[in-house]
Amino acid sequence: MLLKDLLNGWMQKSFLTAYPELDVSGVLVFATSNAEFGDYQCNNAMALAKELRKAPRMISQGVVDVIELPDYVEKVEVAGPGFINIYVKTDWLSDYILDISKDEKFKTPQLGEGKTVILDYSSPNVAKPMHIGHIRSTIIGNALDRLHRFVGYDVIADNHIGDWGTQFGIIIMGYKNFLDEKALEENPIEELERLYVKSYGKTKDDEEWLNQCRAELVKLQNGDEENLAMWKKFVALSLSEFDRVYKRLDIEFDQMRGESYYNPMLKDVLGLMDEKGITSISEGATVVEFPEEEKLPLCIVRKTDGASNYATTDIATVKTRVEEFHPEKIIYVTDERQQLHFKQFFRICEMIGIEADLVHVWFGLMRLPEATFSTREGNVIKLEKLLDEAESRTYDIVKTNSSMSEEAMREVAKVVGIGAVKYADLSQNPQSLVTFTWEKALALDGNSGPYLQYAYARIASVLDKYAEAYPENNLDDFELNLESPVERALAMKLARFSDAVCLATATYKPNVIADYIYELSQMYSTFYQTLPFLKAEDGVRESRLKLCRIVASVLKAGLKLLGIGTLDRI
Repeated sequence: MLLKDLLNGWMQKSFLTAYPELDVSGVLVFATSNAEFGDYQCNNAMALAKELRKAPRMISQGVVDVIELPDYVEKVEVAGPGFINIYVKTDWLSDYILDISKDEKFKTPQLGEGKTVILDYSSPNVAKPMHIGHIRSTIIGNALDRLHRFVGYDVIADNHIGDWGTQFGIIIMGYKNFLDEKALEENPIEELERLYVKSYGKTKDDEEWLNQCRAELVKLQNGDEENLAMWKKFVALSLSEFDRVYKRLDIEFDQMRGESYYNPMLKDVLGLMDEKGITSISEGATVVEFPEEEKLPLCIVRKTDGASNYATTDIATVKTRVEEFHPEKIIYVTDERQQLHFKQFFRICEMIGIEADLVHVWFGLMRLPEATFSTREGNVIKLEKLLDEAESRTYDIVKTNSSMSEEAMREVAKVVGIGAVKYADLSQNPQSLVTFTWEKALALDGNSGPYLQYAYARIASVLDKYAEAYPENNLDDFELNLESPVERALAMKLARFSDAVCLATATYKPNVIADYIYELSQMYSTFYQTLPFLKAEDGVRESRLKLCRIVASVLKAGLKLLGIGTLDRI
């Protein structure tokens, strides 16, 4: 069991011994931020004062008076208004972190074992290049994907491609009227985007053009051979570009089912809604109205022209996923503007009897300093251009500070540059608004991806130097002794890695991992600057290097959970 779980069980038993009438399920311990107040602390006495009709400090003292110390606890004490401070035995702690370090998942509880979760993220639109607006769903979604796998879930990562809908009438009109064959051959997706932007612009002030776009869409939906062939070409060209970007980002999906996959199911879903009696006609459209107390506006599920919309497709998607995979939950990662949409179709799924735990993980918008960007207006930063710039800037820095080979410098530029972009996003609360700047995305010092990657490489360098100086030694043959406060504090931080993983997974917040590994790297820096390593005496030197090795493995695991690579030399 994790240390925190051991402490929770022990503290609940102690409260029950002191106060048999209590429901102790809510008694929990929390990690302290200051070692002066112990390693963990229990604050439940304050909340129980009214129920037990005693002062919090008296309640805590009553627990401490009957408590039996397990072999991993040094002492407990009552502090302040009624906190119970818990001090873990140092020798036990050293054995504990050695034990968890032998497991590739650091003994993280496999909470998802035997359960399936579907993660729906990224979801770019066909015939448009991926731009900076896709980065949050893609990177946050992939981090949640990695976290859920780490705690034992069978994850199905599904990229729900936008390959159907009204935009295709607009693109087809642009393709038929404005196509530059040479541009399509040289850069197909940029040409398709140009056609879309130009055609969309004409819809704003040319009603006849707009009507023609709608007519082309209807032809596509009715299976017109010419339009269907164009659509298939758009999809194939787009998937090729998406795959290239995902490969650069080290992201893989288990399936990529577009909206078109669910078209055959829409009629049955609409029929099910009618059968359940939840639909009505409003101004020619089929709608679902919700109970007044739910304060949700009506949801259109079939437009006046008979076409279905996103809500209907998403309901069909949930129904199909539940029937095919029987998931424990389905998680959607999209921007904050879609909150109402998800509330509506989640509720409709419930109303028609689809049993599924549906979770919407929404994130704040990404903006440029001067404005919100829009594909329709052509005001975007292409995602590939962003990655190119990240690698280029990193390469320039590496080249001026390194004697590595050209190939090695290019590899560092790739791993560190893309890691910088990812960390700039994932280190923030997902629900925060992000204003994108090159300086913030590519910062190479402070709380950044490169800082953490360098911390890992610095440890790798120390371990290499030790191996060169003492080739006959095996660190596994030496004990780990936490002799100084800085060593003990670092070990306690390592013991809490799995807590951070479980919290990040449960709250859908990868920034919990970013915060943890940044704090760990800072503590390691203090450790490195305070104590001698290679020049320490025999035994002490090996103990400290064993601690270094565990820090490196945890840093690497934490960065990997964020989709960020590590290198032994930077």
